[in-house]
Amino acid sequence: MTDANAQIKDTVTSNDVVLFMKGTSEMPQCGFSSKVAGVLNYMGVQYKDVNVLADDAIRNGIKEFSDWPTIPQLYVKGEFVGGCDIITEMTLSGELDTLLEQNGVSFDKDAANKIREHNT
Repeated sequence: MTDANAQIKDTVTSNDVVLFMKGTSEMPQCGFSSKVAGVLNYMGVQYKDVNVLADDAIRNGIKEFSDWPTIPQLYVKGEFVGGCDIITEMTLSGELDTLLEQNGVSFDKDAANKIREHNT
């Protein structure tokens, strides 16, 4: 196991929700990362953001770790959930609410409902 792989594994297992993204939750550096961080922020989800632009080993390692070619990548309770398109679909369908509830992750249900109301 590489150092990056071990670091990624430690990060996803020691935090309930992790977003590997370009930039940070306060300052995303790409539209896709901004969209996922925006959803999580709006819904009040507490998560660890990992800026892949700060470390090439993590940036490349996360793609191998998840076997997913793009960033951002969301993990809940150590499990890979998906990238921007999947998170968007799950948010709009209510599946993200269910996933968070099943894993004991608190979020603002009213905010999640507002996202769906504004996107119907």
